Amino acid sequence: MTREVSSPNGAGFFEIRFESIGGLGAHVAGKIIAAAAVLRMNMNGSHFSSYGSEKKGSVVRSFIRLAPADKAIRTSAPIEEPDVVVVFHSGLLAHPATISGMKADGILIYAGHEEDIPEGLSNLPKTAKIIRVDAQRIAFEEKSRENAVLIGTLAEAISLLDRQAVLDALDATFADKSKKVVAANARAFNRGAEEIEIVEGAGQLDGDVPTMQSNPVWGYKSAPIGGVLPTPGNTAHNDLHTSRTGWMPVLNRDDCIDCGMCDMVCPDLCLVWSTHTNEDGKPIVKLDGIDYQYCKGCMRCVETCSTRAMTREAETPGLADSLRVPLFPDLTKAAGDKHA
Repeated sequence: MTREVSSPNGAGFFEIRFESIGGLGAHVAGKIIAAAAVLRMNMNGSHFSSYGSEKKGSVVRSFIRLAPADKAIRTSAPIEEPDVVVVFHSGLLAHPATISGMKADGILIYAGHEEDIPEGLSNLPKTAKIIRVDAQRIAFEEKSRENAVLIGTLAEAISLLDRQAVLDALDATFADKSKKVVAANARAFNRGAEEIEIVEGAGQLDGDVPTMQSNPVWGYKSAPIGGVLPTPGNTAHNDLHTSRTGWMPVLNRDDCIDCGMCDMVCPDLCLVWSTHTNEDGKPIVKLDGIDYQYCKGCMRCVETCSTRAMTREAETPGLADSLRVPLFPDLTKAAGDKHA
């Protein structure tokens, strides 16, 4: 495909922001891109990432700034108005912060299954270029990682990057692992560059996406008194589905013996149990299923299950919704009525 690139911003930098969750390799991918630019393409570059105390499963943002060799980069501020946004998990597109500051002529790349068009894409500018690649499937087939696929897509989508230089940097990063790992990553990289899908007509916004405020809302004069929760919430409204890295546990009810071992190891209490009646008319507690709204895909239930009733399956669009058993049926019904 023809490579395109947005114009550098007013500061003279070309800025890329990776939006991901811990475990998908966004931090390593950012290091590879920056290293390729600095060591192999005669550019100045900087890279750093932002994430919480528990990296795996939590939101990760990785920032890459590139500039000509004669221009110094003297800022380490987060990138708020990126030229390119790369989204490692399509579920993140539901949150406005993922596309905050997206430019009208910017590029968005996201990992998604074929024909997967998340609702969040409608918040993008009409003139933005949207690229989809099935990173999970490619990585699985090539025994690689999603970050290798998305690096290949990025290198192909932006004329500023030399595709071969980026591939060489990827190879060098894993050269001390094994030849099989290097070869698998190279195959995933090349497929990521070649199996690109352009999504047309998804964005509905005129102009740039507004930048979300990154500074604290309150200062020492305007902050509320201590001990007050200005925006109280409840864990019943949590949604952990974007913490899953493309895999989910699936219950085969016929093989389940209701031993409860999965429930003992589940850190998020997302398994749904209820009282049934057995053949003798006596009450018995049985496992009905999983509420995927609260499941972060740690797979401890799969690892613990002695009968293999819990299996690890690839999460395809709509699968979690079709298999979900709500922990709070009344809450789920109220939410459905609200959006009806």
